[in-house]
Amino acid sequence: MHVHPSEIESYLEQEAGLGKSFDVGVRKLTIAGEPLHLYFITGLVDTRFIIELIESLLTVEKKRKEPAIDILKNHFVHQSVEEINDQSKLTVALLSGLIVIAVPDGVFTIDVRSYPGRQPEEPDTEKVVRGSRDGYVENIVINTALTRRRIRDGRLRFEMMKAGSVSKLDIAVGYMEGIADPIIVEKVKKEIESIDIAGVPMADKTVEEFIVKQRYNPFPLVRYTERADIGAAHLLEGHVLLFTDTSPAVMIMPATYLQHLQHAEEYRQLPAAGTFIRMIRYIGLWMSLFLLPLWFLFAQHPEMLPEALSFIGPNEKTKIPLAVQILIADVGIEWLRIAAIHTPMPLSTAMGLVAAVMIGQIAIDTGLFVPEVILYTALAAIGTFSTPSYELGLANKMIRLFFILSIAFFGAAGFVIAFTLFFLFLVRLKPFGAPYLWPLVPFDAKSLLTILIRRQAPEQSGIPQINRVSSD
Repeated sequence: MHVHPSEIESYLEQEAGLGKSFDVGVRKLTIAGEPLHLYFITGLVDTRFIIELIESLLTVEKKRKEPAIDILKNHFVHQSVEEINDQSKLTVALLSGLIVIAVPDGVFTIDVRSYPGRQPEEPDTEKVVRGSRDGYVENIVINTALTRRRIRDGRLRFEMMKAGSVSKLDIAVGYMEGIADPIIVEKVKKEIESIDIAGVPMADKTVEEFIVKQRYNPFPLVRYTERADIGAAHLLEGHVLLFTDTSPAVMIMPATYLQHLQHAEEYRQLPAAGTFIRMIRYIGLWMSLFLLPLWFLFAQHPEMLPEALSFIGPNEKTKIPLAVQILIADVGIEWLRIAAIHTPMPLSTAMGLVAAVMIGQIAIDTGLFVPEVILYTALAAIGTFSTPSYELGLANKMIRLFFILSIAFFGAAGFVIAFTLFFLFLVRLKPFGAPYLWPLVPFDAKSLLTILIRRQAPEQSGIPQINRVSSD
């Protein structure tokens, strides 16, 4: 691109706010008798590299008297240099953290980005007793590096794309070539290219809504992780990962219902202990979905209970219907969770004690709630919190409330109908062509056994069945 530096300056004044925004900087030099302009965004570039570059160019100026373009091509002290032939790319490059160098015979960009952010650390939602403590951060370059460090294979691909006509958010599609389903890879890239929105303020979640088109389905159709080891493991299994800049959460596609119940802790323990943890988690899943609705059903219809279980049900009667008590208690726990998020850490413990001890106990003492309602609601909440996927836990909570309302209006028949609708709804879900209830539907005994029982590493080999299922 043969333009004079003054033309580039005028263009950036109009398109990037040069001279108006304090963080858009310019350094004007004279190299080999020719003007050289260096543009950058303060705070997004590493100042050390700019200083080294300027020092190198000034040294060259003293030794040689050649056209500036020849000096620049051979004496940039950096490994990432690109010549720009399209003026429209300059603004995106500059605002992404690259430096733009303009000389009379060409325009170059050099990648000296140094985004502000935190160092890799263990994510709060995926802690393990033993294991790596480096998790994904808000920098897409660091995240891809953490993943490639664990997979030193030439088939690993990270294809960079952009979303948002204004924000130009960096998105990297990660997959193992030859292992991942190429149909899914192409579909994901096509959906990213079709994103028609000015900005992507919520990063990964906004991109997910464009790709998955979930609408008001409460169940998560992609899985999120902030652990690099989990991301690498899923890549080797043939999944596609989506890295979005400014977000530490990486999307895993496709994701089934049972895959949302897996956790890194199971693989950091012995196979027997890992299987035990997994079984406990499945019991927690059952509690989060069915314990409270079944207790409410039997409390409403004690004649359905055998003699040995006749103790199930409230021992006391109150003027408030059980269904209302359960709904208030269940929604109340959600209020506590939301309040804990918005309460400063030094006060959150005191808030929890006040809510759990004083409100709960006083509600029982005054006869508003029966003790069994508090007990079973708490057990159901514990089951929800034991679900590794936060999104799946919320979806299960909503389905639990649906079961309770069905029982309250239609009794036992309502529960049967609600459960049937719930099951059929999950069966019909096929995110990216993969059955959501696989390996239950379609039934795959070998794969189901692998999910239920934590197998030893030597027993795990080959490409997982989920890739072939999604390709059918």
